[in-house]
Amino acid sequence: MPHLGVSSGQGHLRAGWEQRLERSLPAPRVKLLWMGLGLVLVLALFDSTVLWAPARAYPLPAQGHPVKFNAREPPLQNAFGWRNLTCPACKVLFTALNYGLKQEPNVARVGSVAIKMCKMLNIAPLNVCQSAVHLFEGDMVEVWRRSVLSPSEACGLLLGPSCGHWDIFSTWNISLPSVPKPPPKPPSPPAPGAPVSRVLFLTDLHWDHDYLEGTDPNCADPLCCRRSSGWPPNSRAGAGYWGEYSKCDLPLRTLESLLKGLGPAGPFEMVYWTGDIPAHDVWQQSRQDQLRALTTITDLVRKFLGPVPVYPAVGNHESTPVNGFPPPFIKGNQSSQWLYEAMAKAWEPWLPADALHTLRIGGFYALTPRPGLRLISLNMNFCSRENFWLLINSTDPAGQLQWLVKELQGAENRGDKVHIIGHIPPGHCLKSWSWNYYKIVARYENTVAGQFFGHTHVDEFEIFYDEETLSRPLAVAFLGPSATTYINLNPGYRVYQIDGNYPGSSHVVLDHETYILNLTEANAPAATPHWKRLYRARETYGLPDALPASWHNLVYRMRDNEQLFQTFWFLYHKGHPPSEPCGTPCRLATLCAQLSARADSPALCRHLMPNGSLPEAHSSWSRTLLC
Repeated sequence: MPHLGVSSGQGHLRAGWEQRLERSLPAPRVKLLWMGLGLVLVLALFDSTVLWAPARAYPLPAQGHPVKFNAREPPLQNAFGWRNLTCPACKVLFTALNYGLKQEPNVARVGSVAIKMCKMLNIAPLNVCQSAVHLFEGDMVEVWRRSVLSPSEACGLLLGPSCGHWDIFSTWNISLPSVPKPPPKPPSPPAPGAPVSRVLFLTDLHWDHDYLEGTDPNCADPLCCRRSSGWPPNSRAGAGYWGEYSKCDLPLRTLESLLKGLGPAGPFEMVYWTGDIPAHDVWQQSRQDQLRALTTITDLVRKFLGPVPVYPAVGNHESTPVNGFPPPFIKGNQSSQWLYEAMAKAWEPWLPADALHTLRIGGFYALTPRPGLRLISLNMNFCSRENFWLLINSTDPAGQLQWLVKELQGAENRGDKVHIIGHIPPGHCLKSWSWNYYKIVARYENTVAGQFFGHTHVDEFEIFYDEETLSRPLAVAFLGPSATTYINLNPGYRVYQIDGNYPGSSHVVLDHETYILNLTEANAPAATPHWKRLYRARETYGLPDALPASWHNLVYRMRDNEQLFQTFWFLYHKGHPPSEPCGTPCRLATLCAQLSARADSPALCRHLMPNGSLPEAHSSWSRTLLC
């Protein structure tokens, strides 16, 4: 779309509609490693070549393509080639493993076999395998030792439902107060001339301390454009000065340029910052690395935003190992206390004492940024499919959702409105967590005025509907674009226009704008970085307002209007879409995602097709585990 003045997606590492389902973190082979290690690590306690010997290494998906759990096909069995592992042998194996771990949780022995398996299956380069296993092995063995995963459940996960029922993430429900739900009351449009607030939204900054201009952007490691990436062949260009369209994160100078160039997009009343500060070199990160990223970027944000209040949320990359966020009942060195304490210290100038108290306990908090508005920052790692600590107990970790209900009921009683910020969007969460959150939003639809998430790195949204008919749109969660380029994107940020600070304000989103840095232009010889507005939502999509019904209608307009959808597809990728066109299956999967604020709920997409059902390829569509 040349009229928007942004580059097309030439030179992508890969193309295809699969990007819509996997564009979130980290590189797919490394994430496959994380999934596999949860099972592979424990094999080291016994001579695994006796009980289990793969006939061959089953071909793994090509780098950059998603690996999805599909109810009709046992994915781990297929991915790792365990086709010759019978159900009885599997149950014998895991019964012995459970016993063995209780008797002798030998972490070093576990890690040794895991490295051999990683190398044999060609999951990642040997150096990545070694570093990742050593980083993860202690926590993984501890989780397995303490989890309630039975042999039947382990084999159900591994071989499919014919061998056992995998229900470690079983259904659970939070309790709602007995206070009757008030009748739905959509917000009234603000009066002409009413104050409008501008809220800066930053997410997924992913600063790479080792970024180096000129290095290979297509290296063998899961993250490139770094000192360890080596140099590209003479026939290919190296990493650009300001960033690169590849599997690369950002140098500090690009983030400094972003913050320094905010002037035309402001002034801002406040900032929502939804996490993921460190880079994607998740196989080799230490706690010291994570804390350096936290303090460096916090200091940078404070330097350029000065007195503007900043309200952060915890991302899944803040911890190490990545995604590892134990619930508060895990004590000692394996707890998240080291991280939450550092966050409380770094963010103390922005947060009041009661918010710092809950931040230190569970990484979430609530505060009142202005009269009539309550801000709730959730730790969405407690909903994450990839937080391996939830194998021990996934029922409302840290009691966060019950705490959320209490906060929302208090706001309803006071007549306040609420903004919710977090990193991982609710549609990407574990099913029970996601469905409970959906129920909470539906109950407090008159109170929740805005929801703001990141994590996917692209520009999208998720709609909530009434639970009775799944047809009345009652809320929308905005998923803001990432600052990082990972993978093949322009750097970007978002500005929300919010109904302003005055008595009776609805505090709802009135419009939003997305700003980007065009890397093609910025990396040209003698060029300087110029951050510019890519689009305004209401103007570009012809929306009468930014309320849920308008976003619902937009999805169905895009279903019937190819040109409108291609505009969305272009902006979804921050002006740098894949070179491969997005055809009908791609379009349906993308539109379904906008309707799906509730995980594993295909009924939300039933109206996308005239006959009420998606094509076979998408009838079992669900979020990929690569988020």
